[in-house]
Amino acid sequence: MSDLARISHTIGNRPALIIVDMTNGFTDPACPLGGDYPDVVAANIDLLTAFRAAHLPIFFTTVIYRALDQARVFRDRLPALDVLTPGSEWVKINSTLRRRPSEPIIEKHWASGFFKTNLKTQLLEARTDSLVITGLTTSGCVRATALDGLQHDYKVFIPRETCGDRNPDAHQTNLFDLHAKYADVVSVHNITDHLKGLNP
Repeated sequence: MSDLARISHTIGNRPALIIVDMTNGFTDPACPLGGDYPDVVAANIDLLTAFRAAHLPIFFTTVIYRALDQARVFRDRLPALDVLTPGSEWVKINSTLRRRPSEPIIEKHWASGFFKTNLKTQLLEARTDSLVITGLTTSGCVRATALDGLQHDYKVFIPRETCGDRNPDAHQTNLFDLHAKYADVVSVHNITDHLKGLNP
């Protein structure tokens, strides 16, 4: 059976960058949730540089559990999530990304950056017309955030170099599936070249 016919979208004039869970807990192999993703971190730095130069909205997400009953079923299934507590080094954004105070952190409890957060409200306030979604992990929180982005009627773009997964096969399979149905999986250069043509 052949794949569904699809039409590629064009990124808008005011895209927002959503960097999903690029925290110490996911980028440091010393954490039970973490892995070693130096190329993914470097690609996100390149993308951040381009978004900052274009004065476009940037959002980070992190997972923090402030009470025992938050996302209890999710945490019972994945007990390693319990290390993501307030004040822990694991919930902090990776310092090499040099997050600026003007770049909001969306605190979440589940996979999607949209679910039970105010991300949609902040995107509306920022007059966002499309989304560029990056981060960790491809098969988990990146995928969930991308699907919810589409379900909020945004065109979604995923630069393949800016995502990673503990399982390389899951990474490739999810990028394939996301591109087939929910988002445009592109290169970092596709995004940065588009941003150079925008007026700040």
